[in-house]
Amino acid sequence: GAPRAPPADDGCSRLSPHLHFGEIGPRQVLQAVRRAQAGGDLPEHDAEHFLRELGWREFAHHLLHHFPQTPDQPLNAAFAAMPWRRDRDHAADLQAWQRGRTGIPIVDAGMRELWASGWMHNRVRMIVASLLTKNLLIPWQQGARWFWDTLVDADLASNTLGWQWVAGCGADAAPYFRIFNPVLQSQKFDAGGRYIRRWVPELAHLPDKAVHAPWTMRDAAPRDYPAPIVDLAASRQRALDAFARMREDG
Repeated sequence: GAPRAPPADDGCSRLSPHLHFGEIGPRQVLQAVRRAQAGGDLPEHDAEHFLRELGWREFAHHLLHHFPQTPDQPLNAAFAAMPWRRDRDHAADLQAWQRGRTGIPIVDAGMRELWASGWMHNRVRMIVASLLTKNLLIPWQQGARWFWDTLVDADLASNTLGWQWVAGCGADAAPYFRIFNPVLQSQKFDAGGRYIRRWVPELAHLPDKAVHAPWTMRDAAPRDYPAPIVDLAASRQRALDAFARMREDG
């Protein structure tokens, strides 16, 4: 299929809040997509991708109905033993993530867009959630609560399913060892840095190769932008070690 629209392009349908509040129903959306397909107004791969997302939303509501505990508890009960961080810096790191001050540009761009607009591109949602739950080892419930408070399309079922998917503890979840590298993701989906420059203006003057990882510019790193709050490689290994301990304890 075709690649998803990059974060800098507004390629989303923006239907999610209208679906959530019942202004339009999923069957109406399905029929409209099929009509557009039949009329040649919508390419096949775009239609199928869109309908997969719609189906994912319906699946989320099915899960929440049958497993009403999942907004607070992992669907995979083994994750109740996950050794999340409880150290003194945990609250400060959570706040840096919420405010878009992690020092990881693609993450900060997403979190600032969320705070300013109530929206965030789906790919960026996965990147910021992976950083919180894997690199920072902060419980997914805390990220889900922040999204619930800030997203204009906040939906308990979809929010729960999405966070548990990234954390590795939900239905059909990503494997725990799938830890997004935010720099590589940024280089792939925001190659020219347009999205980062829009939401993190402190980095607007940097060349394309540096805007994804400004800490690599020893002398030219911007003074008004924080250094990364976490080492990506070391924290990835820490997450894998924590997962291994959880499996042993389980």
